[in-house]
Amino acid sequence: MLVTGATGRVGRVVIDQLLEAGVPVRALTHRAEMAATLPSKVEVFTGDLTVPESLDPALQGAGAVFLVWTAPPETAEAVVERLAVHVRRVVFLSSPHQTPHPFFQQPNPMAVLHAGIERLIAGTGLESTIVRPGMFASNSLAWWAPAIRSGEVVRWPYGAAETAPVDDRDVAAVAARTLYGDGHVGADYVLTGPESLTQAAQVEAIGDALGHRIAFEEMTPDEFRRLSEGTAPSSVVDMLLAAWSAAVGQPAYITTAVADILGTAPRTLRQWAVDHATAFTQGS
Repeated sequence: MLVTGATGRVGRVVIDQLLEAGVPVRALTHRAEMAATLPSKVEVFTGDLTVPESLDPALQGAGAVFLVWTAPPETAEAVVERLAVHVRRVVFLSSPHQTPHPFFQQPNPMAVLHAGIERLIAGTGLESTIVRPGMFASNSLAWWAPAIRSGEVVRWPYGAAETAPVDDRDVAAVAARTLYGDGHVGADYVLTGPESLTQAAQVEAIGDALGHRIAFEEMTPDEFRRLSEGTAPSSVVDMLLAAWSAAVGQPAYITTAVADILGTAPRTLRQWAVDHATAFTQGS
């Protein structure tokens, strides 16, 4: 099994899951020095999605690929063509852009990219599985951890917007199971956490995990845009604001896919926060 995005928040855990299942693993990294961060049992290859021919050594002899697209779209067609030449099946980490819920139906450049790659995969004849995580629980590390570590009020727009944060580890476990397990060819899985929570309630849950109350204060969308300048593309900021706005007053979309595939309930946000408490207190 070849894992792309091997040092990312999902790919790295997919590697551990595959090794635990006794599956031989290859990892694709962008930089050779990242090999030192991976388990010794992993065969590491250096390659770049923007240079499709650089993937050939890693693909030769591989049976399946976990594909995480981390590059501009221009080389996607050439990469997918190479996958089809070398391997039998692919599990693609996509997004829930087909889900009929207002939160997922806002204009989204990443969704356009994912939909294009899905069409390319479908056109090759590859055996494929599409994995579509919703909002990641780990997004809170980038969004709220700095204020929480500093003991400040968490200020955020659309505190009443509801989502169902999914634990990265559950996403990785599903991806690994669909790579080596039977019965997943042609499947399309939307992965969510088990609870519909407002953003304000998510901050409260993190506070519960840390053992103290975290104050939450509503921020206006315009203030969020100003504070996001230079840290995120304006298209991403607009997409997030539109999605959160659409989610106000709408219970989050929740699936049973994690439990159906793994046989265990998905982790709650509070469970995730307990396991990542040091990231909110010490920054690691």
